[in-house]
Amino acid sequence: MNANVIQRVIQFISKAAGIVLTPDKAYFIDARLSPLLREENLGTIEALLSKVEAGDRRLSARMIDALTTNETFFFRDRTPFDHFRNIIIPELIQRRPAGKTLRIWCAACSSGQEPFSLVMLLDEMKAQLGGRQVEIHASDISESILAKAKSGIFNQFEVQRGLPTKLLLQYFKKDGDNWQISPDVVRRVNFFRHNLLEDPSRLGTFDVVFCRNVLIYFDRPTRAKIFAGIADRLAPDGFMLLGGAESTFGVTDRFTSHPKERMLHIPLPPRKAPVAVPGRAIA
Repeated sequence: MNANVIQRVIQFISKAAGIVLTPDKAYFIDARLSPLLREENLGTIEALLSKVEAGDRRLSARMIDALTTNETFFFRDRTPFDHFRNIIIPELIQRRPAGKTLRIWCAACSSGQEPFSLVMLLDEMKAQLGGRQVEIHASDISESILAKAKSGIFNQFEVQRGLPTKLLLQYFKKDGDNWQISPDVVRRVNFFRHNLLEDPSRLGTFDVVFCRNVLIYFDRPTRAKIFAGIADRLAPDGFMLLGGAESTFGVTDRFTSHPKERMLHIPLPPRKAPVAVPGRAIA
């Protein structure tokens, strides 16, 4: 694979999904795209690129799927779920009247372990919710990974990663070599395709946004754009949770840390542009 082909792949995935790859990732590109070439009976990555660049939307979507990292597991990193249980839900209950619907967005939800973990956690907290309904909306750029999430089927390795045995037995049924999560859990999550580079205004307003372990793949301007979109979709007293290696510091002024927990983010109103006064310079 020559340098020109590598650069074309880098430009494609940056424009299509905002993901930053560097020329030294040639091995990664080859490993991810080789199975796709075999399935599509294409001899080279250049042949694949030619079709994609000519406007083949199906192959474009498959190429994005192949180059997207979908690493996740149940109750990943645990701490954000502790914050959800101990800080976010208690504060929202204080602020939202009984009967109010709380809305959660899991951006970049991958194969669904994060939103399914939230369903199970909310079941444990049902008495605290006081009749408040909770909507969980989960998005990802990959159609194939969303199809897996909607299936609710996980292999033995996947259910062993972060999922307590008690919850495995309560919510899953053995299905051959795999485990099938309860259809009721799947039903309670609205899965949909969304590219984080796109305007999220159609999604409505959320009380909580989980956007974890995806921003590390974007450059700073792209992260700033995504943060701005999330801030515009969050209620003024809402919450944003990031991955352990992600931060708003030096990227955006739309968020600040929660008083009780610096890794929990709350929105700030956007800065207003200074108003020019006749005869006075704007500092």
